[in-house]
Amino acid sequence: MRLRHVKRLGVWAMLLAVPLCLRAQAPPATPPAGNAELDSLATQAAGWLADLIRINTTNPPGNELAAANYIAVVLQKEGITPEVIEVAPGRGIVIARLQSGSMPDPSKALMLVGHLDVVGVEASKWSVDPFGGVTKDGYIYGRGAIDDKGMLAANLAAFIELKRSGARLNRDVVFLATADEEEGGDASIKQVISKYWNKIACAYAINEGGIISVDGNKVQYVGVQASEKVPYNVTMIADGTAGHASIPLSDNAIMHLAAALTKIGAYDPPAAPDTIVLRYFDALARMEDEDTAKWMRAIEQPERLQLAVRHLGDTNPMWSAMLQDTVTATMVQGGFRGNVTPSEASANLNVRLLPGETIQDTLTQLTKLVADPQIRFELAPDGGENAPPSSLDTPLYQLIERDGQQDFPGAAVLPFLSTGATDSAQLRLHNVQAYGLLPFPLSQEDQLRMHGTDERMPIASFHQGVAFLYHVVSEFARAQ
Repeated sequence: MRLRHVKRLGVWAMLLAVPLCLRAQAPPATPPAGNAELDSLATQAAGWLADLIRINTTNPPGNELAAANYIAVVLQKEGITPEVIEVAPGRGIVIARLQSGSMPDPSKALMLVGHLDVVGVEASKWSVDPFGGVTKDGYIYGRGAIDDKGMLAANLAAFIELKRSGARLNRDVVFLATADEEEGGDASIKQVISKYWNKIACAYAINEGGIISVDGNKVQYVGVQASEKVPYNVTMIADGTAGHASIPLSDNAIMHLAAALTKIGAYDPPAAPDTIVLRYFDALARMEDEDTAKWMRAIEQPERLQLAVRHLGDTNPMWSAMLQDTVTATMVQGGFRGNVTPSEASANLNVRLLPGETIQDTLTQLTKLVADPQIRFELAPDGGENAPPSSLDTPLYQLIERDGQQDFPGAAVLPFLSTGATDSAQLRLHNVQAYGLLPFPLSQEDQLRMHGTDERMPIASFHQGVAFLYHVVSEFARAQ
């Protein structure tokens, strides 16, 4: 979310000076918005999404402050008083609150969370400007269209529509746009919780991390993230003897690194499905073809578990990643001249562990697997943290189940363990019941564009997602 042309110092100072909280409107509540009203809201939100895409918030360096200021202006136009906080130089977050009583009450509060930063792009491989917010052929294209500016715009829409309705609230609703989600550094939600927890404290949260799976033109299921894998980055380093490339040496660092990568590429960690994953596959087996369902049911049979993981992974790589730890090589470095054998070569390994697993055990396993004294592993700082899962018995989860079935008739609503990491892990560590939604029905092709080339949001799906999210938020927050 880069907005280079928005916010001069005077406005910025004003934004920092305003108070955080806004009481819910006193006038009589209007009925929840109908389809036409929500369609109009979604059209407006699609404009916010396109504008946010045009604000380049690639992380690093992030520069989320400009996008934070843009959102603050949108909120101010609706009579909502936001607070923009510069967590680190140039890196801003936005907090706003619709308050149910005379004082903020975190004990029942619901927080809507989305992040402002995006991952980088290889612009030359895109068919459009990745930061152009281009609309064509029924899609909004751009980095962050799905991850996570689409969710951010939908959160903003639900929050604003709740204010416009004048609804009497039974709980505070907090809007939070975070920074540094993709890198998790000194501007991340971990820092926000440490320094500003009193401003965002809540009992429940809705964030990214879920999935709405489409089979053909029909929504098959709504996956609600209740847990997530734990991310780490590990550098694998091969040492060797430097020398003239005309004399090959057996301790060539690049060759040893390549051999180690080959072994890791074939690594098949033991599967360890937890309750959420077992519940997910049990429900999904009822709607899959018989052959796929057979292997989904087999994960409950210890003697067939590993075989089931391989078969399911051949059908959908996400399924095997939900069942076992993963180690993915993402970057390789080695050498500096074409005729020099380097003394060192390295690769970055992105490790995603199932909740409860430890990185030290994984490093021990990788060391045994590689079995090469020239190879060593270095763990990068700021890795993930094991967080407890969110409960599947809360009023919010049960409401998401009901509304998901109403908004997407015939679809199942399933608990989901996401293979990616989100800000929800830090919230769960602070006793927040956080649930991940990606409320937009997306094909597998469009899901795979996330972090990839030509990321895009189907406009029709965006409209559906805005309506679904608003239904959940409005029903959960309105006094009955």
